[in-house]
Amino acid sequence: MEVYWITGASSGIGAALALELAVTGNALVLSGRNLEALQTLKAQLPPSVPCALLPFDLMDIDRFPTLVQQAINAHGHVDVLVNNAGFSQRSEAIQTEASVERKILEVNYFAPVALTKAILPHFMSRKKGHVVVVSSIAGKFGFALRSSYAAAKHALHGYFEALRLELRTVPIHVTIICPGRVKTSISLHAVKGDGSEHQIMDEGQRKGITAERCAKVIHKAIRGKRYEVLAGGLELLPVYLKRFVPSIFYWLIQKVKPT
Repeated sequence: MEVYWITGASSGIGAALALELAVTGNALVLSGRNLEALQTLKAQLPPSVPCALLPFDLMDIDRFPTLVQQAINAHGHVDVLVNNAGFSQRSEAIQTEASVERKILEVNYFAPVALTKAILPHFMSRKKGHVVVVSSIAGKFGFALRSSYAAAKHALHGYFEALRLELRTVPIHVTIICPGRVKTSISLHAVKGDGSEHQIMDEGQRKGITAERCAKVIHKAIRGKRYEVLAGGLELLPVYLKRFVPSIFYWLIQKVKPT
C-alpha cells in the first residue's frame, strides 16, 4: 500500500484521482481549501481506504513544513506527492493587474516548488519518493488570455526537469502531467485581469475529456514512473506541431479561438 498526498483534491482532476487511487487500495492524504468538499469526497471512498484530510491554502507557504509533518504523521510516511492544485487565467496580458499576475505565479509555481522542497528531506531519508506535477499544455506553448498562467506552467517544467536530474541517484522520481482540455470547473474559477472569477464554462472545456479519464492517465504515468505525459484529445496536436513543424504551429495557433 502506497501513501498519496494530493493537493487540489476537493474537485476536478484531484478528486477523480483520489477515487482512482482508492480502487487499488492506496492510502490517501487529501488537501484543498474547501474542507466540506474534501469531507464529501472522503464519504465516497470505500470504508477500507485509509484517508486523512489536510485542508490548507497554497498561499500559506510558511505553514508548509508543519503541513508536511502532519501529512507524514497521518499514515506514517508519504510515498507520492501530487502537486495538482492551481487556477487558470482568462485575461489579456495588458489588462491583467500586477498583483493578479503575482498570485497566479505564487499558486501555480512557487507553492508546488515550496511544498516539494518541504517534503524532499522525508523522501531522501527513506531513499525513495515520487513527485508528480500537474502542469498543462500551456506549459508547452503560450496561448492567448493565459500569459501568466502559461509562464507559471513553463516555469514548472524547467524547475522540475532540473530537479529530476539532481535527484536521480536517490532515486526520487519526478513525473510531469500535461492535461489539455479536461471537463472540470477550472474555466469557471479562472481569474480575469482584476482578479475576479471568469464564471464561464469555456466551450473547449465542456468538450474536453472527463476528469476520470485524465485520472487514469495520471495513475498509469505514476505506476510507470514516466517523465512526462500528455492527457487530452485533439488539442494536444499543437504540442507535436510546435516540435516538428513550427511554421504550421504558429499559423494554426493564431486561428484557434482562445476559450
